[in-house]
Amino acid sequence: MRVAVSALFFMNGLIVGGWAPQVPELAARHGLSEADMGLVILALGLGSILIMPLSGALIARVGSRPVLRVTCLVCSAALLPVVLAPHVVLLVIIMFIFGGIIGSMDIAMNANAVVVERRLGRAIMSSCHGFWSLGGLFGAALGGWLIDRAGSFEQAAAVTVAAFVIAMASSRFIAPDLPLASDVKPKFRLTLNPMPYVLGLVALFSMVPEGAILDWGALYLRQDLGADVATSGLAFGAVAATMAVMRFAGDAVRQRFGAVTTVRYSTVIAAAGLIMAAGAQSPGWAIAGFALSGIGIANLVPVALSAAGNLPGLPPGVGISIATSMGYGGILLGPAVIGFIAEYNSFTVAFYGLSVLFGIVLLLSSITRHADIGEAPVVPATQ
Repeated sequence: MRVAVSALFFMNGLIVGGWAPQVPELAARHGLSEADMGLVILALGLGSILIMPLSGALIARVGSRPVLRVTCLVCSAALLPVVLAPHVVLLVIIMFIFGGIIGSMDIAMNANAVVVERRLGRAIMSSCHGFWSLGGLFGAALGGWLIDRAGSFEQAAAVTVAAFVIAMASSRFIAPDLPLASDVKPKFRLTLNPMPYVLGLVALFSMVPEGAILDWGALYLRQDLGADVATSGLAFGAVAATMAVMRFAGDAVRQRFGAVTTVRYSTVIAAAGLIMAAGAQSPGWAIAGFALSGIGIANLVPVALSAAGNLPGLPPGVGISIATSMGYGGILLGPAVIGFIAEYNSFTVAFYGLSVLFGIVLLLSSITRHADIGEAPVVPATQ
């Protein structure tokens, strides 16, 4: 169960990381400015926000396992059409679908991770996100190298093959959802409980900076700091590397110090790293700043989603769907705004401004106490 869901987190991260070094290539191929590329990324964000609630509703009705089985297979082929888009109009349509597919799989795998947490009676969410970051590291770092050596299509094809193999190998081992009474027919409803929405804000303001680095870090290094293609891929790669290390340690850190303390220290470190990257005068210093920011960002979203999936009186699928949808609004819509700021001002101003969002997360940190599940009962792994 745990191995399968971890592998699928890795696969999703591999695809998203593989997308990062494609951004400057797509901008150059289609003759797009920062503002134009921001609109393309906006289509990706809209696709995610509009389609993800449907995934959440389906999970509430049939469970996370069948939804994850389907979305992981569809997601494995999602990057290649982006690269093959012959003109901008078709690219925008494909990006809308791309965002919906990535986001739907994200909700399903997070919901399934909560199922595994409850079965095991201990936190695993941070380590699952660690595998996502590890996949992002491979996708971004190797992606830039592959594009430089072979080309954009070849890089996307390699990601597609690797993702498909992982999806096929993992899908039959996905954890079954917790049993329900035979007369229960769960339905997805938006709740009036404010807790998942507040946790959604925590995810939102944590994921906006992460999304900005993902979508704009490579272009910032190439355009403003003179980095080459291979080096520019290390912008998100550096974040993914430090996030992976910290996320693998995150479950133990949360268990030792508690969710609230973990979040509070993490926000300070994340803000310091973004400030360092924004003020950098060379690619090396910017990459170091992004890496430091990744240390802080690492456990913010896993803790927020674990808290959303363990809110009293709410099914995991409902809390996670709300928090994840709001968070994805940040990681996907936020960078579109960054593109406009960069077009009319600079990436430096944009990254300085993003550090302020971590102050808001710090103010909301007390609600993440629901992620402390050390006393959660163990649920048998059979059904």
